[in-house]
Amino acid sequence: MTPISGHRCDLGEGAFWHPARGAFFWFDITGRKLHSLARSRDFEEMPSAMGWVSADEVVIATETRLALFHLDRGTARTLCALEAENPATRSNDGRADPQGGFWIGMMGKQAQKGAGSIWRYHRGELRRLYAGLSIPNAISFAPDGQSACFTDTVTRKIMRVALDAEGWPRGAAECWLDLNEAELNPDGAVFDAHGSLWVAQWGAGRVAAYGPDGQFLHAVDVPAPHTSCPAFGGPDLATLYCTTAREGRQNPTPRDGACFATPAPARGIAEHRVIVHDG
Repeated sequence: MTPISGHRCDLGEGAFWHPARGAFFWFDITGRKLHSLARSRDFEEMPSAMGWVSADEVVIATETRLALFHLDRGTARTLCALEAENPATRSNDGRADPQGGFWIGMMGKQAQKGAGSIWRYHRGELRRLYAGLSIPNAISFAPDGQSACFTDTVTRKIMRVALDAEGWPRGAAECWLDLNEAELNPDGAVFDAHGSLWVAQWGAGRVAAYGPDGQFLHAVDVPAPHTSCPAFGGPDLATLYCTTAREGRQNPTPRDGACFATPAPARGIAEHRVIVHDG
């Protein structure tokens, strides 16, 4: 993998290929920035994840709100509050689901145990799906739209839950992949078109692919250990991107915090569009 720009993030996250715009975006959460190859934008509070609404507008999750953000104008309006009453939390990993909803993890700014939750915004409604998490990550959706994955990184377990026709969880989440024996820390994740899950593994310097049955397939090495969020992009969705972080590195190298890319051994799925209201 090679760096795609000169930007180095303290905490890179939210790797995102915008299918209607044909452009790649990523965040530096604690640096309060949104990056693209064309420009960078500063935010007043920490942003972490996005979903697309149109070629010009995206939904962005921050410390206190879910906002509709215009990529060219740099303007934003609030769709709903996100734990705005709790100054100890911020947003983290998030992704749009096939039914037009947007899932977003909230966590303690100091990764306080049990301070995190996963929420879902769907057509104007915000509902908490899971509470008592520490570092919610790996929010991703199977190609058939019938199940979702997520993790609490500290547990080293990736959970899977069935979805109903409207995209809400149906039944209890069950452990789909347990990485405790391998001592691997799951961070961001995304499915490819064949139903394999690609997981950034914090501290391991790699993105690992697991088949639909949970079996390890292969891994793509990243030349920075704190890998945080993968994404497929490019016109044919055959480029694998991955954000990394300088956070937690006692002696960071010039590659720590870079966003990397490489030709992928699989093709991705186009990011789903967020429906912000009915009609």
